[in-house]
Amino acid sequence: MRIAPFAALLIATALTAPALAQDRPAGLIGSGVAPSTRENSPERPIRFAATVPVGAALIVPVTAPLDIAKSAPELPAATAEAIAAAAKAARFDAKPLSTLKLHNIGGHPAILLVGVESLTAPKEAALADAAGKASMALRSEPSDIAILSGGLPAGSAPYLAYGAALAGYRYDRLKSEPKLPPANPVTVVTSDAGAAAAYAADLAQVAGAIRFARDLIITPANELYPESFVAAVQKEVKGVPNVRVTVLNEAQMRELGMGALLGVGQGSARPSRLLAVEYRGAGNAAPIALVGKGITFDNGGNSIKPAAGMWSMKADMSGAAGAVAAAIAAAKRGAKANVIGIAALAENMPGGTAQRPGDVVRTLNGKTVEMINADAEGRLVMADANQWAIRQYKPAVLVNLSTLTGAIGAALGDEYSGLFARNEDLAARLTTAGALTGEDVWRMPLHPSYTADMASDIADIKNANEGGRAGAGTAAHFISFLTPEPTPWAHVDMAGVMTAATDLPTVPKGLRAYGVRLFDQLIRSYEK
Repeated sequence: MRIAPFAALLIATALTAPALAQDRPAGLIGSGVAPSTRENSPERPIRFAATVPVGAALIVPVTAPLDIAKSAPELPAATAEAIAAAAKAARFDAKPLSTLKLHNIGGHPAILLVGVESLTAPKEAALADAAGKASMALRSEPSDIAILSGGLPAGSAPYLAYGAALAGYRYDRLKSEPKLPPANPVTVVTSDAGAAAAYAADLAQVAGAIRFARDLIITPANELYPESFVAAVQKEVKGVPNVRVTVLNEAQMRELGMGALLGVGQGSARPSRLLAVEYRGAGNAAPIALVGKGITFDNGGNSIKPAAGMWSMKADMSGAAGAVAAAIAAAKRGAKANVIGIAALAENMPGGTAQRPGDVVRTLNGKTVEMINADAEGRLVMADANQWAIRQYKPAVLVNLSTLTGAIGAALGDEYSGLFARNEDLAARLTTAGALTGEDVWRMPLHPSYTADMASDIADIKNANEGGRAGAGTAAHFISFLTPEPTPWAHVDMAGVMTAATDLPTVPKGLRAYGVRLFDQLIRSYEK
């Protein structure tokens, strides 16, 4: 009997179906094929020396009015005079962060003059920005690079190294044939014999933590999800003294009654996690708690987002990366403070198992939330995380960091994050920290009227105001409402500054890892 080709195909498929069914291992999520096994290409190493390396490209920080001999005492007089003449011919004014590139003077293939404000003492943002901007301008230079510090206040060299390190970040591990940029060293020229050790013990650790946070944030969501975020952090802190890592799985969170965090992740095949990195550097003092939103991918859940730009929601865990990285930086530099970095980790996905608008969830401390909008999920995970942090650690202060609302970007653009606070001292410390690091914050109101805006007819509070007004403020009110008093609390909404549309002095174009420097300075303000 002749069998039609299509019928034969059906028979063959049926006969082989059991074998095919075994091809996908139990529990496999995704393709099972890693997009890459490479590491990022090497960055330029940072070094220190007392003399200018022969044949190196030079970065010369200068102030107005321009005086090359004063700004670069390390150079021979003839070289300084030639640079000064070329700068005068180009009408270079040496304004802060202005640059002028010259070529082939005094045996140096390139000389980059960069303006810096006149300083009487080292200033982190000014020095790091100047070195960072100049380093980016020379990133394709095939020679060694030397940064001259002789014309700057004593103690400036580590900040120049810091800026160069931050600007040198690379993420190219997912390219099959990356074009490898030069990896020649950057040498900071200084007469300070202790500069290298000071940098290695302190700012180099902060730069490393920022690099780690950037890696987490840029990594695509098929590689980074709650479990792999936890694994990456555990690897990063392995062997670091005075650090303890706590991880709650879904069963443990369910036993505690953390229905808000669990509800966000219930539509995903990836289980949610709560992660805490605890560093103790100040005995029994109450710790600083830094709690970050860790949505490893957010397509809005059953309130699904538009397709345009959805790819960037792999970075909706930027707050968690920043909070945890700041705690890691504190540990690695041996901060004289107790710090807890907490990541509330979940993936917000739609589907038959996902929570629905109109559902009511219960938080750890028993408060109930009417879930109006599944795309207002960050505030839900942080509500449970805040309550757990206060119960578990009794912190002196608690600060949230999150890509919480698009509304804050509409209000403040990409120049400031939004700061909401119910404690004046904490707000002042964060404002000062922002000014010192260049990660500026702008104080926003927590108006009493937000209580009525967020009132629910059937629960203690609703998670979104459908009217759409004061979106950032009502979101912050929600978190404040569910964060037990009298703990001093603040929230930094960094959604508007998550991405650098172009190169910034210490941030290559792309996702920023905003908040690590801000929190590092906040921690320093509490050190004794």
